[in-house]
Amino acid sequence: VSLPRLGCGCMGGMLALPPGQGPHQVGCTDVMVGHTRQGLLLRLFYPCLPRAGATEPLWVPRPEYCGGLADVTLGRRWCSPLLGIAIGSCKVPVSWNGPLKPRSSGYPLIIFSHGLGAFRTLYSSICTELASWGFVVAALEHRDHSAATTYWCPAEAGAEEWLPFQRVPRGQKEFYFRNKQVHQRAQECVRALRLFQGIAGGTSVPTVLPQDWDLSVLKDNLDVTKVAVMGHSFGGVTAVLALVKEPRFRCAVALDAWMFPLEHLLYPEVPSPVVFINSERFQTPESVAKMKSLSSRNSQTRIVTVLGTVHEDQTDFAFLSGKLFSLIFGRRGTLGPHKALAITSRAALAFLQRHLGM
Repeated sequence: VSLPRLGCGCMGGMLALPPGQGPHQVGCTDVMVGHTRQGLLLRLFYPCLPRAGATEPLWVPRPEYCGGLADVTLGRRWCSPLLGIAIGSCKVPVSWNGPLKPRSSGYPLIIFSHGLGAFRTLYSSICTELASWGFVVAALEHRDHSAATTYWCPAEAGAEEWLPFQRVPRGQKEFYFRNKQVHQRAQECVRALRLFQGIAGGTSVPTVLPQDWDLSVLKDNLDVTKVAVMGHSFGGVTAVLALVKEPRFRCAVALDAWMFPLEHLLYPEVPSPVVFINSERFQTPESVAKMKSLSSRNSQTRIVTVLGTVHEDQTDFAFLSGKLFSLIFGRRGTLGPHKALAITSRAALAFLQRHLGM
């Protein structure tokens, strides 16, 4: 795996995300549709044409997200300015609003679901990697209060409503609180698929954010018969549930899935194959038993464990400097982040190519 190119880190070298290793250059844009909480906010990664002087987007899209991250990871919102100084200038090595590279047969689509306390940009390394191999990846930002923070824009000009991260309310059982969230998240994945089906069918979609990138270019360049759902941790179990809610998802990639919030009676309902790509230290025997119960019902379901990795190795946090990583998360895995990303993405790509008929 080649080393990251210079210039895609940030102040003080706190983060250096790797560019995609596939044959395509990668572009990226943000999409918000709808003026209510039932709308969607996502970051789109896609194969793009090379463009001279392309700008790279910020890894943390707005300062408010540093406040949310400080609250979730450190439990101290007052650390937000310090976090902003450390990571606020970090860039993602992709072309912001770069022109889509046309493909007559259409690109397959992946809907991506983030983990608890994350948001749409914190999986940029894996999303970039997948896009570089010819996928369009829509990384959602969930509005169930599981994101570090997120927002929506009511119809009044310039108005914004922010939705903070919510911990389990005192006196409430965690399962019931999280189960309600996972159902909302899976429903958002289904709505995202329907959005792209509409775009592929020629529906004009008005977007809320000021847009230099026209979604209608996807019309003849998306193959919505080849769609997968993918996610990390809380997003991993979201992806499994999305298969139950929407049979047009042909398979799921669950990165270190947090299986706890899904009710047992749904396990027999999962119709399509799942690949579980686990870190060495996160899963419990009970959780792995739930994964095995799915593999006993679908012979194509696979469980892979990447030795030497921790839960955060499947996020962009793996590429933080050692000091900042250990301050926020504690111990790192023994496998380097570039190696971990290469193994994870190779396993995911092999599974996706097989089950999307590529």
